[in-house]
Amino acid sequence: MKTLFSSLTITIFTISTLFSQNISEKKSTAASNVSLLKKEFVIPNINNISHKIWIYLPPNYDKNSKKYPVIYMHDAQNLFDNATSFIGEWEVDETLNKLFEKTGKGFIVVGIENAVEERINEYTPWKNEKYGGGKGEIYMDFMVNTLKPYIDENYRTKSKQKHTGLIGSSLGGLISYYGGLQYPKTFGKIGALSTSFWFSEKVVAFTKEKGNLKNIKLFLLVGGKEGDDTDKDTQNIEKLLLKTGFKPKNLKTKINPEGQHNEAFWRSEFSAVVTWLYQIKS
Repeated sequence: MKTLFSSLTITIFTISTLFSQNISEKKSTAASNVSLLKKEFVIPNINNISHKIWIYLPPNYDKNSKKYPVIYMHDAQNLFDNATSFIGEWEVDETLNKLFEKTGKGFIVVGIENAVEERINEYTPWKNEKYGGGKGEIYMDFMVNTLKPYIDENYRTKSKQKHTGLIGSSLGGLISYYGGLQYPKTFGKIGALSTSFWFSEKVVAFTKEKGNLKNIKLFLLVGGKEGDDTDKDTQNIEKLLLKTGFKPKNLKTKINPEGQHNEAFWRSEFSAVVTWLYQIKS
């Protein structure tokens, strides 16, 4: 069966129970410059579930008046804290703190928690005959027209397209790929990791229609041990993008032969994704 959940190998119906068990058993590992917004968001026309928003700020955010690039990410439960992650976190905070110490480059990261049982709906722009879904456009509209304006109003952000990133894995990779091509005036840096391109054949027509963009940088990452032809699907999308007119210099595809479909893989590659997208010399 295709890999449907971001490294989750159990059915969707048991995820919330296991998250609750894990949270009570694991110690928080979130860095001091990670916090939860007091305000939560409900996405109309998808569900009535309140979404928590995680915010990572650069280590020196409170010591200056600078503005910073913003990276929007999905599955926030797995990004910063082992206590809320399912089977390990990305360590986004630790990675970016180290990058800041080494290069002086700082970022704001906005992590949107997935809605657990509604995750498929939110992260898929098209329906799948077996798995359903298909409300990703509503989710992206929320990000672009509700969440991003809120973040730009309340934090010191570099709000222009060229500074704004969108990164996710698995179905989160699919909605990042879709969101980047669908909203090229909003997002300029896209990280589509271990992307579930298999979910709908409509991704082909979508790519042909939208893939001739000139001002977006796209990083496609896949592991050689993910199974289910994920690597071949990614290579096929790469070829299609280039055929459609996507600039080769703005597209990077990396296949890690040892990479598996899990947070450990995405954690190990996250720094490389960010440094390439934002042209950081380490």
